[in-house]
Amino acid sequence: MSRGSQLSGRSDLDRLMEQYGSSLLRMCALYLKDVDLAQDAVQETFIKAYRHFSDYRGESSEKTWLTAIAINISRDMLKSAWFRHQSRSIDIDTLPEQPAEFEFPDNTVLTEVMRLPAKYREVILLRYYEGLKLKEVASALGLSDGRARSRLNKANGILRDRLKEWYYNEEQ
Repeated sequence: MSRGSQLSGRSDLDRLMEQYGSSLLRMCALYLKDVDLAQDAVQETFIKAYRHFSDYRGESSEKTWLTAIAINISRDMLKSAWFRHQSRSIDIDTLPEQPAEFEFPDNTVLTEVMRLPAKYREVILLRYYEGLKLKEVASALGLSDGRARSRLNKANGILRDRLKEWYYNEEQ
């Protein structure tokens, strides 16, 4: 598909959903702490992408563009009055399957990532889980490269402190 072109129909939409749907679903589930809401967020992401593909200028990858849409939709969901009054806890085992490179002996790392404030959690999820380059993380979050790097460094520092004992125990 050429940059800046319209989605040509169902086949392009199917390709985007097939290629990016699972990773967006997992990211939204982690962000929203609710698998059902995450499915709604991903569905809304693809509807919005379909409707606004003519606005896509190709300045970032499709994955970065879709991720930015999904994050904005998730943020909007978190801001809703209904959402603020709901108890949000997620059973990590109910999340869509995670990539093999993120297998740990337990859920300690993911639990600590989820305890981070949203602005730090976002950069960690996008950089390490979604595998976006720092420039793409910045673009997806609407940040300067320096601000994204600063948040990532801060988040890594917090996690390093929180997980110090976990890593120590793993080395024995």
